[in-house]
Amino acid sequence: PWLTGPAAPRHVGSSQTRARTHVPCIGRRTLNHCATREALSSLLNAHQRIHAGVKPYGCKKCGKAFSCVSYLVQHERLHTGEKPYECRKCSKAFSTGLYLVQHQRIHTGEKSYECQVCGKAFISRHQLTVHQRVHTDEKPYECKECGKTFSRASYLVQHGRIHTGEKPCKCKECGKAFSSGSYLIQRQRIHTGEKSYECKECGKTFRYSSALKAHQRNHMDVKP
Repeated sequence: PWLTGPAAPRHVGSSQTRARTHVPCIGRRTLNHCATREALSSLLNAHQRIHAGVKPYGCKKCGKAFSCVSYLVQHERLHTGEKPYECRKCSKAFSTGLYLVQHQRIHTGEKSYECQVCGKAFISRHQLTVHQRVHTDEKPYECKECGKTFSRASYLVQHGRIHTGEKPCKCKECGKAFSSGSYLIQRQRIHTGEKSYECKECGKTFRYSSALKAHQRNHMDVKP
């Protein structure tokens, strides 16, 4: 919702009254202008759909529905792989401005959301919610094709590509396509020679986290 908290007005009275109470002061003074009134009316309608649970905008790829067009546009980027928001610090790109803001907290070290079960802290409320599913084993996202469930919507989208054969993430170096961005990153490391995973015991580096884990078993003398 675009207006929440103690200052948020109750939804009472006529639609005109509701429009006035939802509009910030600067908006009220300019409400007599047709263009402004139309824009505010559109915002109010989208806001009210959240409360009503109305979701008229459906994704053509997976059928998921949304209360406003902007949410649908953001969701569709999961399918297309489009990430128009780039971090100026490290050039990492994101599908929404919100994800970029949350990412930037990595650089500042800010982690305001703490898990009450284990004490682990996160940079966003969403990350905390997803993490808490580790403790509850909640997997609310179900594949309509095979019934498999997932803790994150992004995991479901990636899994769905197994059924559709969709591979939207293409390597610029060799042209090979992949079903997820993580597979593409792994592929790109072959071209760059990057080995980001280092063993703390002996200093040996690896291209993949799975290779590091397999190597660490040698130190622990534990069979896989």
